[in-house]
Amino acid sequence: MPDRTCKRTLLNMLDTAGLRTTRQSLMISGIVRLWILMCGMLTANMSIMACPSSCHCIDKNGLTVVQCMSRNLEKIPPDLPRDTVVLLLAANHITHIPNHAFRELHYLQELDLSSNDIETVDPGAFQGVSDSLLMLDLSNNHIQSVPKEAFARLRAKISLSNNPWHCECTLQEVLRELRLDPETVNEVICHTAVQEEYAGKPVIHVLDSGINFCNFHHKTTDVAMFVTMFGWFTMVIAYVIYYVRHNQEDARRHLEYLKSLPSNSQISKDFDTISTVL
Repeated sequence: MPDRTCKRTLLNMLDTAGLRTTRQSLMISGIVRLWILMCGMLTANMSIMACPSSCHCIDKNGLTVVQCMSRNLEKIPPDLPRDTVVLLLAANHITHIPNHAFRELHYLQELDLSSNDIETVDPGAFQGVSDSLLMLDLSNNHIQSVPKEAFARLRAKISLSNNPWHCECTLQEVLRELRLDPETVNEVICHTAVQEEYAGKPVIHVLDSGINFCNFHHKTTDVAMFVTMFGWFTMVIAYVIYYVRHNQEDARRHLEYLKSLPSNSQISKDFDTISTVL
């Protein structure tokens, strides 16, 4: 709409310039240039401030707040205003946070993705907002694990409570680098774990007790390697035993065959007997 209004006004100015003297035309020409500049700035500003149809955008104390809560969204809207400071996406049906989902939102400070159906977070999901983001809420979702790169360089206070976390080495390394929300940190529970005895316990309590999930990972790997090597060793020994027994059987048969053959002395005697008869 602003673009159409600018064009209509511009045409009227040009028509007017054609009916004026040279001096007046020059003045109108300058005004036209100024109007073109203002229209361009207005159009650009409108493109930056455009609000998704599924959301409600408000200006709160000079900050752009985009409210998309409880809108039955299944994925993150792609056309968010670039000057968004607060983005509220809670209580939807989002299942996946893709790479570069917020890369154009360089002013984003608060991101609420709680109470969704999120199961996977891509390694580059928060690239582009790591420097500006101050608060990230991923509580009450279906996240079991996240790649270590997903939260790289994030300085935000993060809530990860009420997710079905699988406690193992990668999660331990991820949590070590995060600034967890202290009010919900005890609600980050091991739903499952590499050792069943830790299921149902707060992750932080388990780690604070001195448990190192990465050691379990290494031990499991070592056991697997030992079992594999033992299997190969057993196969080699079995083959050697089979080979020796098979050769012994062949040697015994060959020896029996040789024993069954007449000796040289017996052959000579038989030959002499035959010669005498002849």
